[in-house]
Amino acid sequence: MMNRRSFTTLLASLTAVRSQSASPTAMQTATQIIQKQIDNAMLSSAVLRVQRGAEIFERAFGKAEPDSMFLLGSITKPITAVAVMVLVDRGELKLSDHAVKYLPEFSEGARKEITIEQLLTHTSGLPDQLADNNALRARHVPLSEFVKGAVRTPLLFAPGSRYHYQSMGILLAAEIVERVAKMALPEFLSKQVFTPLGTPRLVLGLGNYAKADMMPMQTEHAAPEAGAGDPNAKSWDWNSDYWRNLAAPWGGAHSSAHDLSVFLRSFMHPDGKVLREETARLMIKDHTPKLEAHRGIGFMVGAEGFGKGCSPQTFGHSGSTGTLAWADPATDTTFVLLTTLPKNVSGDLILHPVADAVTAA
Repeated sequence: MMNRRSFTTLLASLTAVRSQSASPTAMQTATQIIQKQIDNAMLSSAVLRVQRGAEIFERAFGKAEPDSMFLLGSITKPITAVAVMVLVDRGELKLSDHAVKYLPEFSEGARKEITIEQLLTHTSGLPDQLADNNALRARHVPLSEFVKGAVRTPLLFAPGSRYHYQSMGILLAAEIVERVAKMALPEFLSKQVFTPLGTPRLVLGLGNYAKADMMPMQTEHAAPEAGAGDPNAKSWDWNSDYWRNLAAPWGGAHSSAHDLSVFLRSFMHPDGKVLREETARLMIKDHTPKLEAHRGIGFMVGAEGFGKGCSPQTFGHSGSTGTLAWADPATDTTFVLLTTLPKNVSGDLILHPVADAVTAA
C-alpha cells in the first residue's frame, strides 16, 4: 500500500537527511510495532503517513485503506483554531480581544478578563469538560447546551495565570467564530479552510459523508468522558450517530492521513490560500513559554509529546481517539498516525513508540 515512491527509495532518502533522520531499520521498526498489534488483535485499523520533503511513505493496516477517514479527537482543536485565525486575518477580531466582546453573557467575575488567545492556549481557567458532560451527551443535547454550560461553569484559576487543558475554551472560541461569521463552524471550515487546501477528506462532523464511511472506534477502550466502553453509553459514545454528527469543535473532526498531512504542511509552507504567512507562523509559535506546557494557537509546540528525535520547532497534536500528528520544520517532516484504538491504550503501545522509531537517528 505504498504511495508515490517505493519503500526502498524512501528509506534511502530518509537516511540521507543529516539530522533527525530515520534509518531503514527505524522505519521497519515503526511498521512492525503497528503490525504486531494488528496481528494480536489489539488494534483493528490504522494508517501511518510520513513525509519528509518530497518523499512519502504511507501504509494502511488492518481493516483500513490508505484514504480511510478516522475520528481525530483533539487534533480537531488546531483545526478549530484556524477558523479563528481566518477571522483575525480579515480584521474581524483580535487574539487580544476579550471573549465577552462577542459573548456578552460571559461576563461574570473574572470571565470578562478572558481573551480569545487564552481560550486557544488553554490558559483561560475553564475546565476541560463540564461536570455533567456525560449526562449532556446521554441526552443528545446540541452544542448550544454545552456553550451555556461553559459560560456558567466555575473558573479553575485566574485567567492567564496557569495552564490547564480545556476543551471548553476551544468550544467558546468556536462559538465566537459562528457569531462573527454568521455561519456554522463546519460550513465555515469547509469553505474557508478545507476547500482552499484541497482536503475533501477532512471534515468537522460528517460533512457530506455517512457514518459508515468512517472507521469505527474500539470503544471498549474509550476514555471515561467518551463512555469508557459502557454498553449503556452506546447511544452517545464515539461510534454513535449523535457524536459523529455533533461536530464538536474540540474533538469531532474526521480525516484521512493524507489530508491531515496536507493541513500540517500548510503551516511549514504557507502559501496564503488560507492564512497569511505571518499568521500561520504565529499559530506554531510558543505562546506560553513561562508555563508548564508549551502551546501555540491551538497547537502543542516543542519536542515533548511527539518523537524523541523531534526538534524544538515541532508542532502538532494528539487525540484521545488514538491519533497523533506533528510537523517538524527542522527536517521538513510530517508524521500522521491514525488508529481506532483509544490513546489511553495506544499511546504507550503504538503512537509514541512509532513516533520515536520514525525520528530515531
